Amino acid sequence: MEVLEAVSEISSFSFDAEYLDIGSDRYLATGELLTDEDISVMRSKDAVYFGAIGDPRVAPGVLEQGVLLRMRAVFDQYINLRPVTSWFPLVPLKRQVDFDIHFLRENTEDFYMGAGGHFGPSHGSNPHVHVERGMYTLDLDLSAESSNGDDFAFEVGLLSRRGVERFADYAFRYASDRGDTKVTLVDKANVCTHIYGMQREIFQEKSAEYGIDLEFMFVDAMAMAMIVRPETFGTVAVPNLFGDILTDLGAQLQGGLGMGGSGNINPEGVSMFEPIHGSAPDIAGQGKANPIAAVLAAQMLLENQGFPEEGALLHDAVRASLDNGSTTPDLGGNMTTEQVGRTIADMVLSTRR
Repeated sequence: MEVLEAVSEISSFSFDAEYLDIGSDRYLATGELLTDEDISVMRSKDAVYFGAIGDPRVAPGVLEQGVLLRMRAVFDQYINLRPVTSWFPLVPLKRQVDFDIHFLRENTEDFYMGAGGHFGPSHGSNPHVHVERGMYTLDLDLSAESSNGDDFAFEVGLLSRRGVERFADYAFRYASDRGDTKVTLVDKANVCTHIYGMQREIFQEKSAEYGIDLEFMFVDAMAMAMIVRPETFGTVAVPNLFGDILTDLGAQLQGGLGMGGSGNINPEGVSMFEPIHGSAPDIAGQGKANPIAAVLAAQMLLENQGFPEEGALLHDAVRASLDNGSTTPDLGGNMTTEQVGRTIADMVLSTRR
């Protein structure tokens, strides 16, 4: 927030921030996750700037599904944008190569839609799965007799034609705007033939429509290629689950989770910007957390809101901070979270004309 304030001081960008108390402390005290009032407030804004979330006092999945996934669904933020950039000298590769991969992760379908269950003798009979997620509703009943005396758990992955088409449209438009000559589509169509087979067909149709080449990569091959030839990728489209994994690998390629910003995008609605990391409760209050991922998320917010020059300014300030060693311990420096943030803010202010 200090960095955004600095940007507003030296440019035409201005903002009015309203803070919402969404997180584990409120949940533990009241049982509230993302309330209707929270949603109403956010719906009235131009964008949402979100902090890290996660708490060992709360069972895994509660905050993620009740806050993050619900927010993405309610505001139909169907694109998750995660740039993976070569921040030298942080790249942990044998050779130093320039890369600038922009992952477009489909953000509302696939295996993250919350459709699943656990059934069998230990869990009663006829579990009923009901999912309402944006554009569709799924109802599923399972008979206990089909379990043959055993317990089963399952998750359903679902892609809709409408969902894939808008995802593909966004990917090819994004590649065109960046000047990329191809889009790389990552999947596991040799195993999950139905959902990813349909996805490939639709992307092929859109490739012909936009006149931009399409490259297919299986997710396991993509993970290897990101290590040996990251400079060969530009715009990469990937379904929800695989995108979650590959972008964390990408974060390590650019210096660690503390270097990764992301945007949850609805091109026609309210988008949300956040660092990709969790809340790191083991170092909370110690001043060790790297603030750069949050700053890069602010850069993405600026660009999304029509301030590309200010976003570039923020990017350059981060670059300068890394170059002069103004970093937290995870990057080999000895500065605190607050000191790094203030250094970046000061670098922004120094550009005042």
